[in-house]
Order: sequence, then structure tokens, then C-alpha cells
Amino acid sequence: MTTESASANQNDKTVNEIEIPQEAFDWYDEYAHGDIDRRTFLTRLASLSVAGLTVSAIGGALIPDYAKAEQVSFNDPAIKATYEVFSSPDGHGEGGGYLVQPTTLPASGVAPCVLVVHENRGLNPYIKDVARRLAMKGFLAFAPDALFPLGGYPGNDDDGRAMQKSLDKNKIEQDMIAAALWLKSHEKSSGKLGVVGFCFGGYITNFLAASIPDKVDAAVPFYGTPAAPELTKNVKGPLLIHFAENDKRVNATWPEYEKTLKANSADYQAFEYAKAQHGFHNDSTSRYSPKDAELAWQRTIAFFEQHLA
Repeated sequence: MTTESASANQNDKTVNEIEIPQEAFDWYDEYAHGDIDRRTFLTRLASLSVAGLTVSAIGGALIPDYAKAEQVSFNDPAIKATYEVFSSPDGHGEGGGYLVQPTTLPASGVAPCVLVVHENRGLNPYIKDVARRLAMKGFLAFAPDALFPLGGYPGNDDDGRAMQKSLDKNKIEQDMIAAALWLKSHEKSSGKLGVVGFCFGGYITNFLAASIPDKVDAAVPFYGTPAAPELTKNVKGPLLIHFAENDKRVNATWPEYEKTLKANSADYQAFEYAKAQHGFHNDSTSRYSPKDAELAWQRTIAFFEQHLA
């Protein structure tokens, strides 16, 4: 794994990762993954002594503000977004998600496709924007919502996390397989399938690379854990794997996963971004590291352009 810095790793917001103690980021990670509740998270923040920063300021900076995350308007004339439903007989019976296509397709009428997989709280505005960014680059992008069986993302992350946690994980995995296969066979798909996911979506990306290796042509997990050992033996790649240096939980799984990838003679690259936090690509919170996010995204687009052509 290559470790590097995209420069200062500094968030361009008023409250940035240099001002916020690492403990706060670690506690937020526990809160975001359901290990502690919101009250415990805020109580822990109150124990910090940070000059000039209140608990509400730190907590507010860490909790997503999705108004900040729109890089591509849903009204941009270069793209067309719709909500679609697909069959998932081995999952929840039916799934749904957000499909974004370029307004102008190549002369062939088809484009390479990319499945975009959300974190552990449903299809939030940030993930929709990621799908739009991919469509702007010429990809047919589809972001399935694991919460579709419960009515979809509820509009806030706390409820979204609780809803996703209530669902059968095996059925969610089967829904994601069904979504990938539906997208790959879409009438406007070239048949080349990429997958990119973040956090839980990073896990799903690894899971799909292991579960349907002959269907996935390129996989890009952002700070995601590997699939179960009995599945990872199937991974062939190509994979482009992004890690954050300050992400002990996910990074602890990498040495064993890398051993498996090497044993598989898998095609992979892995990058660790110095001083970056888990979630550094998500531009709605103070974990966001603009320069690292941009570098990782440039690499992701180049990777898809190479392997999905």
C-alpha cells in the first residue's frame, strides 16, 4: 500500500481537522457505526477542552450537512436522473435506486456503467451527488438504496442507520448483487460494470468483487472492510483501494486481505492518504479532506476509464 499526502490535508472550513482533536473523529466513527448513541457521542465531546470551540460547533462540524455536498445539480442539463425499481428474488424481492445517465451518449447509444453504494444509512444526498458526478464523466451510474424495502432513505442519518441495521444483512447483499446485474444488463449499458462504494459501500464493493468476480470489471472500495474469508479467495480484480491513515478499524483488516489478494494473484492497487480520516471523500462533514478526495477521485475516474472502455 502506498502512503502519501496530497499536501496539508486541511479542510477549508471554519472548523477543520487540525482544530478538532482526533478523539472526536474516533468517537464520531463509533457513533456513525452504531457503537454508541448520539447522547454518548455528545457527552464525550463535552469532555474535550478545545479553545474557541463549543460542543455544538464540533458536533455540528462532524455531523453531515448535505447542503454542502452538491457538486452537480440534479437539474444539470448534461444529465438525466430517474428513480428505478429492479427485481431481487434472493433479497427483499424488489429493490430501487437512483439512475443517472449522460444526456448525450456515444454513437453506439450505450455507456459503461458504475454502481454507487452508500454508507450504512441509506441513499443520502451525498451518494446521489456522487452518481451525478459519474454521469458527468460519461458513465451510466446507479445508486441503489438498501432502505428501499422500508420506504427509502428517511431524510436523516440517525433514522437511516437504525433502519439499515434492522434489515437482514444477507438480503441487503443479495439486493446489491441484483442491482449490479440489473445495471450491467441495462439497455443503455455497454456491459462493462464498475463498482464504487464508501464505508459500508466499500464493504459491498469488496463483497461484489468476491461474489460475482466475473461480472465486475473494476471495483473501487473507499475505506471498506473485506468480504468473508470464504469469499475473498474469489477476488481477481482489478481493484483500486482507498484507505485513510486515521482509520484504525478498517485498516486493521488490510494485512490479511492483502495476503489473500496476493495469494489470488489479484490485480490491485492500494493507497493510504496521510492524516486523512475515515470518510475523507464525503464533502458534507469536517472529515472531508479536499485535496485527498480530489486525488482519490481522479484516480477512480482514470481507473474506470481504463478498465471499462
